[in-house]
Amino acid sequence: MVEEQEWVEEERRLKRVEALLQERIGELEPLVGGLREQASELRKRFWEEVTVNASTPEDFEETFYSIRQQEALLSERERSHQLRRRQWNSLKRLAPSPYFGRIDVQEAGQSGEEAIYIGVASLLGTDEMSFLIYDWRTPVAGMYYDYSPGPCAYETPGGERIEGTMKRKRQYRIRDGRLLDVFDTGVTIGDELLQQVLGQDADNRMRSIVATIQREQNAIIRDDHSRLLVVQGAAGSGKTSAALQRIAYLLYKHRDRLRADQIVLFSPNPLFNSYVSTVLPELGEENMQQTTFQEYLEYGLGKQWRMEDPFDQMEYLLTAVGEPGHEARLAGIRYKASEAYLEALQGYADRLAAEGMCFLDLRLDGRVLIGADEMAARFYAGDASVRLPNRIALLREWLLRRLRQLERKEREASWVEEELDYLDKDQYDAVSGELLRKYRRDRPVFDFTTEYLEAYGELEGTEQGEAEVFDFAEQEEELLRKLIVHAKFKPLRRQVKRLAFVDAAGLYARIFTEETSYRTLTGAAGVPGHWPEICAQTLEKLEQGGLFHEDATPFLYLKELVEGVRTNTEVRHLFVDEGQDYSAFQYRFLRRLFPRARMTVLGDFGQAIFAQSTNLNEADSPLLRLYGEADTRIIELLRSYRSTREIVEFTRALLPGGEGIIPFDRSGGKPCVVRRTGAGERNAAIAADLAALEAAGFGSVAVITKTAAESREALEALANEGREDLRLVTKETLAFEKGTVVIPAYLAKGIEFDAVLIYNASPAVYGRESERKLFYTACTRAMHRLLLYMDGGWTPLLDGVSAELYESR
Repeated sequence: MVEEQEWVEEERRLKRVEALLQERIGELEPLVGGLREQASELRKRFWEEVTVNASTPEDFEETFYSIRQQEALLSERERSHQLRRRQWNSLKRLAPSPYFGRIDVQEAGQSGEEAIYIGVASLLGTDEMSFLIYDWRTPVAGMYYDYSPGPCAYETPGGERIEGTMKRKRQYRIRDGRLLDVFDTGVTIGDELLQQVLGQDADNRMRSIVATIQREQNAIIRDDHSRLLVVQGAAGSGKTSAALQRIAYLLYKHRDRLRADQIVLFSPNPLFNSYVSTVLPELGEENMQQTTFQEYLEYGLGKQWRMEDPFDQMEYLLTAVGEPGHEARLAGIRYKASEAYLEALQGYADRLAAEGMCFLDLRLDGRVLIGADEMAARFYAGDASVRLPNRIALLREWLLRRLRQLERKEREASWVEEELDYLDKDQYDAVSGELLRKYRRDRPVFDFTTEYLEAYGELEGTEQGEAEVFDFAEQEEELLRKLIVHAKFKPLRRQVKRLAFVDAAGLYARIFTEETSYRTLTGAAGVPGHWPEICAQTLEKLEQGGLFHEDATPFLYLKELVEGVRTNTEVRHLFVDEGQDYSAFQYRFLRRLFPRARMTVLGDFGQAIFAQSTNLNEADSPLLRLYGEADTRIIELLRSYRSTREIVEFTRALLPGGEGIIPFDRSGGKPCVVRRTGAGERNAAIAADLAALEAAGFGSVAVITKTAAESREALEALANEGREDLRLVTKETLAFEKGTVVIPAYLAKGIEFDAVLIYNASPAVYGRESERKLFYTACTRAMHRLLLYMDGGWTPLLDGVSAELYESR
């Protein structure tokens, strides 16, 4: 704490800042409302203020400039409203807690010191020149996070390095305009402030960490040079929070050329999207685009295929252990996620340039109009030096021409006559109407409707003889034939334009015929173990119209090698959370999809629960090969802030090499291992403990199970113990809410709870070494309390954990 006189001075300054903030807010409020009303009124009366006259070229020109003038006026009002609204929102964000930090810096060569106050936004003084508060993202504010009192430096936006001496670093806790605490500290964030922040209860949304950013987190936030930034962080180390602050920093620093919609965050699941959705708006920035990798796959393939998602894949791997085919499926997942498989598919595509393309017949009512063999002959008759996708494009144009030729011939077919005979009045009117509309579109100068009706009227009323009437009927029939056949061919044209004549399923299935065929097609040196079973499983799934999750990315990749790559050149920054759960194949695919984007990957290999997981920071990590070591930076976060020291000491003992994880010194109770006899006693103990935790004020409590199937079982069992109020979280849950929930471990990743109860830590549930990381993931969700329940024995995963690290009852 500071001296009393300094406290008084700080309170006075805070009051001056608060008064200025309220004054500015009061000034802007009517401006924001007035400009909004002006813009709204201009939109309503837009055409009333415009002179519309196209009688002569001069009148048309006057109309054009009148519209442009009104449009410019509306745009100016809307821009002014947006600017004032952003300023107003910025001041409103500052009002409850204007600043959280201060550094006193003496610039080299200068005699005086400058007191630099730091908050979530900037505030200018009454002279509109001096800063009362600096935005935490400004270069000068970066010294608050990176330096202790002593020599310091920062780089200006123009690249000039400014050096000096930090005389003081001070931290504040301000709430609703009242000064609660002031700390002088020699480190980035003093323990007092961080203890208070971390001691708060879990929320239903991730909180901003601006006031408590640590030096290693600041390095992540302000990295502006790496093409690939990899963050390997222990559970609770703040890597996701730092990534979101990094997005806010990038949007601030590059605001003149970077928009929020040019940043994409790949989240582990839709629930996580909800959990992090408020961080950027709290900092005054728009949210980036958020999606999951599965959603992208569904977008590309979901209309044609029933696709397994990663959670269904996980459920299978966890529940089908020991069943026939399980080991083969596991081997297939690992191989299909590898760089070796990607290179095999590239080799396959290279060979398709010479032979082996698969096409689908174009059929009309069961008849083959253009056969697959004819397409293949045409495809391979072309220039072999032309790239495969370009040759497919040429074939598409040829097919469209052939369809036009066949469509003209088809008008004389007998089925067209039958269609004409069976047209009722409504259908006839609809066909005629469509025909008239088409002619009006295609021939705007020729008013077909008017002339048709006039001619029809003349023919009906004429007495010139039957010949002309008969001639009109022939014309009418010809037009109707044309429209009927055109409508019949429309699906075929759409099929060709979508490249649906390429048999992508057949191409992919051919890989899994036999080992010799696979080597010949791809040039691969060998195949993984269990290859015959892998082939049988894959082909069976394809025949059912489905794709295993491990096949979806390779299938889409092969499809794009043949048909052409879909790239997104607008996206400039790509963020991948829970990056250890992505395969080497998927990373290569992402780089291909977003060729102009820088990539930030966040993850913890200790939580690598999926079979295709990628090690993020080892010397042989495929990530180092993605852009090359020169363009790749790896940052490790070893200190865990989420959980109490006792919980971190317990959970790090679960991992080989976990001793490198450093707990933040926030004390709490030891994890508790609860042993009961039988499931009934275990469930009764859980229900009683839930009631006790809720009575103690824990607002966010999770009963964490191993699988979704076990979650449903737990929900029913605890309901029988009187807890019908528990909410089940599934892969379809879109919003994260506080309260007491039942959730599978793999859906809880990235989320924290005040208290966590491991539903069943018995050997029958967590009995295999392969489940260690899933068990670790579940335990590390706890902030303040961790309880593990067992009926009978306990999981062998605790065998290496010292009994001093937990309590038993």
